[in-house]
Amino acid sequence: MGEVSVKSRFLRAAALCALSLMPIVAEAAEGFATANVNMRSGPSTRYPAVTIIPSGESVEIHGCLADRPWCDVSFYGGRGWVAGQYVQALYRSNRVYVEPEYYRPLGIPTVVFEFDRYWDRNYRGRDFYRDRDRWRRGPDWAEDGDWQWRREEERRDRQRRQQAERREWEREQDRRDWEREQAREREQARDRQEARERQQWQRERERDRREWRDRRRDEERREDNSAENYQGARKEERARQLRELRRDGEVRTVPKCVFNDFACEND
Repeated sequence: MGEVSVKSRFLRAAALCALSLMPIVAEAAEGFATANVNMRSGPSTRYPAVTIIPSGESVEIHGCLADRPWCDVSFYGGRGWVAGQYVQALYRSNRVYVEPEYYRPLGIPTVVFEFDRYWDRNYRGRDFYRDRDRWRRGPDWAEDGDWQWRREEERRDRQRRQQAERREWEREQDRRDWEREQAREREQARDRQEARERQQWQRERERDRREWRDRRRDEERREDNSAENYQGARKEERARQLRELRRDGEVRTVPKCVFNDFACEND
């Protein structure tokens, strides 16, 4: 029993030591911004800015890089990186810049920048998160990538503009072709209408000519009939006059008859 109690007391003491050490490891050091400084999404001024930390505001320092003075900090719930030359911390009642020689005395752990885990945990809602594939290779490559990307975007924009201009030109050509076709159809319709009107005029003219010839022929026929009637009337008139003259002459030359003359009996 005594051996068990000693063992249990040892485990409790170890647990207490572990609990006392955990805050020291997990607790973030307090720092202060020495100027209005951008909190970046990575340990370089070329990474996208997350926010601006005003001068004199306090930040929580979660750790710093071993090879260069960039620190992972929190500011009002946001997380990002700030250069150590813009962050001070209290050391022996004095403010000192966060540099590698003060990491251990200030209780600041050295950390590494794990891009995917850091961005996935902190920047999923940010606009620049969709460009993480370009930033994953580092800010230098990202800048080159930005330049290439901008160049590619400019080329694509130029192609889109050219395509839009080409489509506009084709629509304009189609519109002009359509207008020319409409004008040609109107011209053809006008020509057909004029041809129909000309044919109608020619038919009417021919009809008028036939009617005029018919009237002329009828007039000539009437004139001929009138002339024939006149000649016939004159002949009849002359014959009548001759008959009258003959009858008058016969009356005037009535022979004298003797009583019982056989030649005068008929008279």
